[in-house]
Amino acid sequence: MKHTFTQAAATGDTRILARSAMGFDWNYFVAGEYQIFKHGDNELISSTKDVPAGAGFDNGTSLHKTSVVRNGDVILTTILIDLTDLNSGGTILDIIGKADTGYSHIGQVTTAVNGVILGGRMSCLETPATGEPDIDLYSATEATGAEEALVTGLTQTEISATGADWTPAVAPKLFGTIVADQYLYLVTGIGSSDNATYTAGRIMLELWGYPT
Repeated sequence: MKHTFTQAAATGDTRILARSAMGFDWNYFVAGEYQIFKHGDNELISSTKDVPAGAGFDNGTSLHKTSVVRNGDVILTTILIDLTDLNSGGTILDIIGKADTGYSHIGQVTTAVNGVILGGRMSCLETPATGEPDIDLYSATEATGAEEALVTGLTQTEISATGADWTPAVAPKLFGTIVADQYLYLVTGIGSSDNATYTAGRIMLELWGYPT
C-alpha cells in the first residue's frame, strides 16, 4: 500500500504510518514532485518530476509525456513523443512543432531537475509518416525557437544526428553530455524534404544523469 502526504498534512501520526508501512521517514508530494526519504537521516533516495515542453510543441493529438526518476544517485529522464498533428519544415534543420509557432522546444534540461547528464539515447517507436522522417536532436540556449525556423538561428548545439529516416528498425542513437539549462529541439535532418503535418511517428529520448 502506498501512503503519500503533502507537507501541510504531515503530522506525528503520518510519520509513524510512513515508517511502519514503508520503512521511510516521509513520502512527500511537494510542488509537483514525489519525494521518498530514507529512514533515520532524512536522505532523499527517490523522487519523480516532469519536464514540460514549450507551448509550441502541442497540437491536436500530439503527445509529450515525461518522467524524471531519481533512485539513489542515478537520475533517468524519459521523454515520449507522438508527432501526430505537428509539422516539419521543408528545409534542413527546421524546428519541428505546431505550425509557425514559437516555443516549440521539447523541454529544458537543468541540473536541479535532471542532474548532470552523462549521456542518453534517441529511439523510434513508430515510423514518422507524412512529415519528415529524418529527425535530429539539438539543444539551444533560447526557449523561443519556432516551428519551421532554422535551429541554427539559435545558440545551438547538435546532440544527435540520425543520418537516416527513422523506423523502429533503426538502432537507437547514443549521445554524450548535454549542457545544463539548455532547451531541447527536434529538427529535420539532412534528408529533409517533407514540409507537412505528421500523421504518425513516435520518438523516445532517455537521459542518464546524477545529482550534484
